[in-house]
Amino acid sequence: MTSMEIQNETKKKMEKTLDLLKEEFKSIRTGRATPGLVENVRVSCYGSLTPIKQIANITAPEPQLIIISPYDPSVLKDIDKAISQSDLGLTTNTDGKIIRVLIPPLSGDRRGKIVSQIKDMTEASKISIRNIRRDANKHIDKEEKDSVLTEDEAKKVKDQIQKFIHENEAKINELLTQKTGEILTI
Repeated sequence: MTSMEIQNETKKKMEKTLDLLKEEFKSIRTGRATPGLVENVRVSCYGSLTPIKQIANITAPEPQLIIISPYDPSVLKDIDKAISQSDLGLTTNTDGKIIRVLIPPLSGDRRGKIVSQIKDMTEASKISIRNIRRDANKHIDKEEKDSVLTEDEAKKVKDQIQKFIHENEAKINELLTQKTGEILTI
């Protein structure tokens, strides 16, 4: 593998980790209704676990309300059950055609727990990025040992990967600050 291929592969893996964190943050409750809060809840229907976003239309017409309109009314009870059993702590109201999910305001204690939860998520993402760096550095060392890369090339690639680490950790910290602000100021 060339030095550019190693760099590109490492950068892609780090970006995927960052994207995964962004997706996880969408499902974190901030006290304001957003479709992202429930869209990835998995529903047992049609013989498999399916995210709600694939079997229903999800809207948030008001700051404290999410409306879920299933494409197939026969899965309404399954969606209701999945939301009730999720760890989101939301209550639903069904009228036979749609599901209304009321988003109650967050207590101060609950806000603190959510902030702690997102800090743990960001730390896990940082660890994942560091593991990607470790694997890339092992690969670089192997390529250097096999004389595919020179010592100078290997050093430059490792420095570039370290730069990727700093960039991605800064982005993760920025996401943490932004999400913490959303939770604490609502």
